[in-house]
Amino acid sequence: MKKVLSIFTSKALYITLGLLGFAGLLFLALLEFVIMPNYTNYNEGITVPDVTKISLNEAEELLHGYGLRYEILDRRAHSAYPADYIIDQSPSARQLVKPNRKIYLTVNTAVTPQTVVPEVVNLSYRNAEIQLENRGLTVGSISYESSRFRNTIMRQSVAPGDTVDRGTVVNLVVSDGLGTRTVQVPNVVGLSYSEAQQRILSSGLRVGEVRFQPSRDVTPNTVLSVSPEARELTEGETLQLVISERFDAREESEAGAIIDDTTSVNPPDLNDNQE
Repeated sequence: MKKVLSIFTSKALYITLGLLGFAGLLFLALLEFVIMPNYTNYNEGITVPDVTKISLNEAEELLHGYGLRYEILDRRAHSAYPADYIIDQSPSARQLVKPNRKIYLTVNTAVTPQTVVPEVVNLSYRNAEIQLENRGLTVGSISYESSRFRNTIMRQSVAPGDTVDRGTVVNLVVSDGLGTRTVQVPNVVGLSYSEAQQRILSSGLRVGEVRFQPSRDVTPNTVLSVSPEARELTEGETLQLVISERFDAREESEAGAIIDDTTSVNPPDLNDNQE
């Protein structure tokens, strides 16, 4: 027990601990004021020059003179610039950067490059935006419709797989996420098709398939029935309508137009067919 106590009361122990502490502080000081500044070029920076609106050759020479590198990030067609002129740069001019930093350039091209439109339906809006921008396309107007999955792309204005010019605008229809609510199904039987359509849309539902059924006693374009037959539906769901049409309308052929026999001024004489 005395030996253990003698160790903790020994001057050599405290001297050793003091030396270790001093060495640790000295190392931290060297790391903070010598090693890290040299490693990161502390207090050494370069102001990025403005290389926009000049040719690529001029930009290359200017950047190299500043001790910077460059990489062509994108090529776009811009009528305001000659071919091979710089449209944009990143980092922008007058920013302070480290030596040998790479500057990303957007260069004008005389011929508009083309790209293939990706399919973004069912993707999140953010993901769709990234996909389109990565292909050099521009996100245009955004409209919203009811659906169960909020911020999901429902439709795109340019078909996926089409080859278009880079910069082409793609409009998107996005789900507003309101499709989780239950709404009352309006009674539209007996209404005209246009009036029924307005009531259905204003209730938060949609008009789906429309079928026509000949009727003698009902005015044409009147709603005869609706399916599904429910009092309540989830917002954004569709209703199928059966619409009345003239009873004497018939098709001339499977792909032909509708012919209305009642419009004939001089109906054929059936006796002529008996000769």
